[in-house]
Amino acid sequence: MEWKPPPKPIDLTESRLITAILDGTFPPDSRLPAERELAQRLGVTRPTLREALQRMACDGWIEIHQGRSTRVRNYWNEGNLGVLGAIARHQQNLPPDFVPNLLIVRSLLAPAYARQAIILEPERVLKQLEICSALPDDAALWAQADWELHRQLTIGSGNPIFTLILNGFRDLYLNMARRYFQDAEARNLSRQFYAVLRTAAETNDPDTAENITRSVMLETILVWQRIEGEIS
Repeated sequence: MEWKPPPKPIDLTESRLITAILDGTFPPDSRLPAERELAQRLGVTRPTLREALQRMACDGWIEIHQGRSTRVRNYWNEGNLGVLGAIARHQQNLPPDFVPNLLIVRSLLAPAYARQAIILEPERVLKQLEICSALPDDAALWAQADWELHRQLTIGSGNPIFTLILNGFRDLYLNMARRYFQDAEARNLSRQFYAVLRTAAETNDPDTAENITRSVMLETILVWQRIEGEIS
C-alpha cells in the first residue's frame, strides 16, 4: 500500500478557506474575520494562517490591506488561473454551470490543438488512437484513454500552454469522463470521433481534424447535459 503523507497545515488551511468561499460561508465582497479569530476557528497558528492568506491573495481569492479586514474578491472577475485550478480540485463545491462552461471552453480550444497536432505530429495522434480503437465498454478505461488522447493532442500541437491548461483539470476531467462514458451514446459518439480523427491523421487533413473536433466537442455538451439531467 502507498501511504500518502498528511496534508501540511498551510495546505489544509488554504483548502478549508477556499471551501468556505465556494460554499458561501464567505461570499464574494464579504470580509473575513479578524486574524486572531480566524486562526482560532481554523485551529492553526497565526503565521500559518498568514502564509495561507498570502497564497490566496496571489491567486486572486482575497484582497489584503494593512489595517483593514481582508476582503473576499469576486473570484470570477478578479481571479486568475490559480483560482480556476483550485475550483477544479474542490469538486464537492463546484459553482453552478462550472462544468458546462468548462466544456464550452474545451470546444473552443480542442479544435485548435487538434488541427496543429495533425499538422505537426500525426504519428503521435495515431499511436493514441490505436489504443482508443480497441476499448472495451469500461467507463474508467474510456475516461483514461480519452484524457490521454487530448493530452497527446495538446503536446503534439507544439504549444505547451494547451497542455498546462488541460493538466490543471486532470482529476476533474477523469471524474467527469468516468460518469460520461457509462453512457452508450457517449461512447458511440467518441468512437465516431476517433475514427474520423484517425483518417484525418492518416491523410494529413488538419481541416477535417479541426471540424470534427469542434462538432463533437459541442455535441458532448448536449450529451453531458442529458446525462446530468437523468442523474438529478
